[in-house]
Amino acid sequence: MREPFEYAVVRLVPRVERGEQVNVGVLLYCQRRDFLGVRTHLDAGRVRALAPQVDLAAVAAVLDSWDRTCAGDGPSGAMRLGERFRWLAAPRSTMIQTGPVHTGLTADPPAELERLMDALVR
Repeated sequence: MREPFEYAVVRLVPRVERGEQVNVGVLLYCQRRDFLGVRTHLDAGRVRALAPQVDLAAVAAVLDSWDRTCAGDGPSGAMRLGERFRWLAAPRSTMIQTGPVHTGLTADPPAELERLMDALVR
């Protein structure tokens, strides 16, 4: 049976004032399947083409923290999955941002997350 899910593309915006961005991941939440996950892929070549000065190790560390937040490591463990999703998907003005939240239907949230990664990031 297919269930509703929400997702947002995770973007790297190296220079906020320019508005240029590189899709670096997907955040997906499916309440009925009790699933929250993020997958990321940092394409160094694409990032360097927009902003050669970006500290890729620092960006990778931030993206890793998103994975830990989804998993409930640290203080995020006290939050419900939906709260974690909303917190991560909230608008921000930093280099790592999410796009608008979209919806869909899926029978397999982890497979849907991989499908979206292939379609939108890789």
